Amino acid sequence: MEPTPTIAPAAPPTSNELSNAARMWGIETSYWDMWGNPHHASAELVMSILGSLGVDASSGESLLLAIEEHARRSWERAMPRTLVITRSAEGCHIPVSIPEASAGAEADLDILLEDGTVERHHIAMADLPILDAVEFHGRRFVRKRVHITTPPPLGYHRLSLRLDNAPSEVSQLIVCPPRAYQPEWLEAGRAAGLAISLYGVRSGRNWGCGDTTDLEWLVDWVAERVGAGFIALNPLHSIPNRQPYNTSPYLPNSIFYRNPIYLDIERMPDFANSARAKALLESDGIQRQIADLRGSDFVEYERVSKLKLRFLRLLFRTFLEEWKQGTDRATDLRRYIESEGDLLHKFALHAALDESIHAKNPDVWNWRSWPVEYQDPNSEATHRFARRHQHALLFHKYIQWQLDIQFRTAQEHAIKRGLKIGLYHDLALATDRFGADLWAHRDFFVAGCRVGAPPDAFSPKGQDWAFPPPSSQHHFDNAYRLFAQSIRQNSRHGGALRIDHVMRFFRLYWIPDGMDASEGTYVRDRWEDLLAVLALESVRQKVIVVGEDLGTVPDQVREALHHYGIFGYRVFYFEQDRDGRFRRPQEYPPGALVSATTHDLPTLAGFWTGRDIEARREAGLLPDDSAYHGMLGERAHQKQRILDLLHDMRLLPDWFTRDVRAVPELNGELHNAVVGFLASANSKLMVLNQEDLLKESEQQNLPGSTEEYPNWRRKMKCTVEELWESHEVGEFTRMFRAWLERTGRINPTT
Repeated sequence: MEPTPTIAPAAPPTSNELSNAARMWGIETSYWDMWGNPHHASAELVMSILGSLGVDASSGESLLLAIEEHARRSWERAMPRTLVITRSAEGCHIPVSIPEASAGAEADLDILLEDGTVERHHIAMADLPILDAVEFHGRRFVRKRVHITTPPPLGYHRLSLRLDNAPSEVSQLIVCPPRAYQPEWLEAGRAAGLAISLYGVRSGRNWGCGDTTDLEWLVDWVAERVGAGFIALNPLHSIPNRQPYNTSPYLPNSIFYRNPIYLDIERMPDFANSARAKALLESDGIQRQIADLRGSDFVEYERVSKLKLRFLRLLFRTFLEEWKQGTDRATDLRRYIESEGDLLHKFALHAALDESIHAKNPDVWNWRSWPVEYQDPNSEATHRFARRHQHALLFHKYIQWQLDIQFRTAQEHAIKRGLKIGLYHDLALATDRFGADLWAHRDFFVAGCRVGAPPDAFSPKGQDWAFPPPSSQHHFDNAYRLFAQSIRQNSRHGGALRIDHVMRFFRLYWIPDGMDASEGTYVRDRWEDLLAVLALESVRQKVIVVGEDLGTVPDQVREALHHYGIFGYRVFYFEQDRDGRFRRPQEYPPGALVSATTHDLPTLAGFWTGRDIEARREAGLLPDDSAYHGMLGERAHQKQRILDLLHDMRLLPDWFTRDVRAVPELNGELHNAVVGFLASANSKLMVLNQEDLLKESEQQNLPGSTEEYPNWRRKMKCTVEELWESHEVGEFTRMFRAWLERTGRINPTT
């Protein structure tokens, strides 16, 4: 018997082959950290990310085949699957790739517009010059460019190209404006707002967390006392409402729909029509429960959610009578459901399945533990469940309809009260990998990697945000449909939209499974397409866009944001040059929003006392005592530089000490000076967090912690009623308003 020949193992990819593949799939093989140190991606890291993208990088041969296949696909299609262009008076250009043998063919190019009309163009390919050419296995392709002289209108259209008598090829055409929406008054003016965490709003009438009626009361107070032009809100996304791991508004169950805890139950029309609900509310047990939730130091998400859902089910039963009778309200809900389409259907289906499966097995908490047949939203078992549980799905659609109505009313109220912008919404970067969006839209995410951030001064070990990155290719292939819907849904009933971590449009920090947060690297996205679609939705919704561009941000990113009319974000603590000198107000860019802090950073009072450093130490987030003392020492230097700057600008009185050691807390003069500094900044938009207005020391979120710190649960220092009555609040409010008047930020109609 002859011996079995030994098969030599395939040679691994060379560094050059990996570099070429990384470039093709947008993987950055090196990056610079915030301290100016270079980091280089290992071969293992690049291969892992390529693998998550479906690229076989196990050998040099397989990788070369993948690279060739990737290039060949881009040439074999006559047009890109999706073409995003900026509308201009010069018309537009459509790139066309065809076999060289067809370079002289006649072609018909049709543009099916959103409104159903068709623009027809006949093209002689022979008249168009060849811009590029390539050959694959003896077959040669050429690239030409078709010029359409009359620019199509803004919107989402369809291209159809037919060469001679060959079958037509269809692509999506998205025509976008050159810049995002900016109202005329903002071109020459400035504005300011107050940021609140709606869940933490206290009042003498809510059920333990802020709701839409509290929001309208805040609108009245801001309009009459503060004189600001908008109220900035935390993300209102649907979350599981489970403590302590599922309460972050920045790691939602769904970015498309909202959290029912914000509903004012007693304000819903069905409450007035439900004798059972009114009787239940008047019962001693419910009144004690509401009083306890209202008086708790922190938001009790699970208890509030459970209580409101109990009442919502009663109200839904009342509404079902109208549904059966086909009343005007029933018609309104039908219209809402139809307009939301498959997006709402899958959200409601996930919610109904989650409730049903958890009721049968209380140990099952998310879809990844469901029976396999329900883990696929398109399986026959899932469709069968939807048919059998139509009322359960309708219940969750009813809730979102009521949320939509109440937030629409709140925005209308803000505009009536003269707030120029009204509500300023916030779109989270993340979506929970165990949530509804991942279940319903899995193809739009990449498996095998998580998103995070490299090590920096606030997180020396890096950050692992534990959610999967978006699939750039799938979004592109689907004409950015889901991305556009995310902007559309979150812009609704507001005048401004904050995009959390706007760097996502350019690149995200990917961490392959099995590696920690310090071992990742950046992966690029199609930023020009994404910013253009964002601008289109902004113009259509008449919503100002603010991109949170904090951290290590390359200059070209901020240049691109400015080009597209997207406001940047400037936080007081971060605005320092390489020597640690704090920038003066006139150095802040006009196209930005200026703020003292964010939800992840210390409040002004907390910064000055070092409360954030103490909290990190208490939570065990610092490696050792030397790090603790080092942070305190650096903070003392920062505070002294701030004190010197405020004195140099004459924002502090001459008698005020110049020695930071004599100012242990954020006293009145210092508070006034910092708020004045922010209001004086050159940036067109300014926002002050309610914690900083009221001199609260605790921040909303301590990054890197869960049960060690009450993240996303802190309530306001006072109730909305006390905002009107408290002498101390009145002092703060008058100070803030005086600065808005002095710096031209006062809302002219309040």
